[in-house]
Amino acid sequence: MSISKKLKFEVFKRDGFQCAYCGKSPPEVILEIDHIEPTSRGGNDDINNLLTACFDCNRGKRDILLDKTPNQLIENYEILKEKEEQLKEYRKLIKKIEGRIENDINEIGEIFNSYFENRIFTDAFKQSTVKKFLNLLPKHKVIEALHLACNRINNDSTKATKYFCGICWNWIKGIKPPYKKD
Repeated sequence: MSISKKLKFEVFKRDGFQCAYCGKSPPEVILEIDHIEPTSRGGNDDINNLLTACFDCNRGKRDILLDKTPNQLIENYEILKEKEEQLKEYRKLIKKIEGRIENDINEIGEIFNSYFENRIFTDAFKQSTVKKFLNLLPKHKVIEALHLACNRINNDSTKATKYFCGICWNWIKGIKPPYKKD
């Protein structure tokens, strides 16, 4: 299989347009792509098995396995290792944020349920509407809107829910909050 021009360019770019073996770069040399593990020995064309080599170094190496790791590979290894660690930490943070948002959504649902004992927000409503409000307003404002709505309309859960949504949307749009019940 032939290596595409796009993949060659990505390898050259990743390697700083320098030969991984001797460090030379154009116009002093012509660059090629070398397989770390030769294809004749089972290597593939994955970008992680490719490196930049000048014509002379690539021809000199042929299909011999490396007995010394080029500095370029060591640097790439360290970069990949750091990226992997950052990705792992990022995923952990996202999971923590999602857990906090879920807790906030459930807390708001419990507040609603405390006003209307046999009524709960549907999962769809919590995941779409309540979650959107929490993304656009501080949690304490969403809770305040829910209290305002449930205190004002305490005999109809459907109307209280609509009023709650109206208060939140008005606050998102910058419209002043309604007056509290006298």
